[in-house]
Amino acid sequence: MKKVAKDTALSEITLRKYEKPYNLKGRELIKKLCLSVGLLQPGDSRDIIIDVFQVLIENRKELDSKEIEKLVIENRKKHSLELIGIAPSNIRRQLKRLRSLFLIENNANLYRITENAPLSEIFEEKIRKFYLDSIVNRVKEYFDAVK
Repeated sequence: MKKVAKDTALSEITLRKYEKPYNLKGRELIKKLCLSVGLLQPGDSRDIIIDVFQVLIENRKELDSKEIEKLVIENRKKHSLELIGIAPSNIRRQLKRLRSLFLIENNANLYRITENAPLSEIFEEKIRKFYLDSIVNRVKEYFDAVK
């Protein structure tokens, strides 16, 4: 039997360009940010990632997953949204997705915005300079290899 190698990416990122965020604030602004970095897909009704991220941004302190779950439920009620996607396992999955983009960090089961830094600084230092540059450099290596 022939073995088939899987083409598994070492890392990936989705970036989308939207209009400038002039009149956006609160949940709508965070939604566009999530769409911009691929945490949310256009037209996706499963948008619990927005609430998880918003809770962490607005609280700016370390929270455990139970506290995050409670605050997410409050946030969805405040915005008159259905209480879907609030299962503890899904909250933890969304936290993992935010961690994979270096937006949040976890220490002793407590989550917070990475180094309590401004999000623009996290983007510049962790995503653009580290993550994105390494992906772009590897893609360039493939272009260089194909002659």
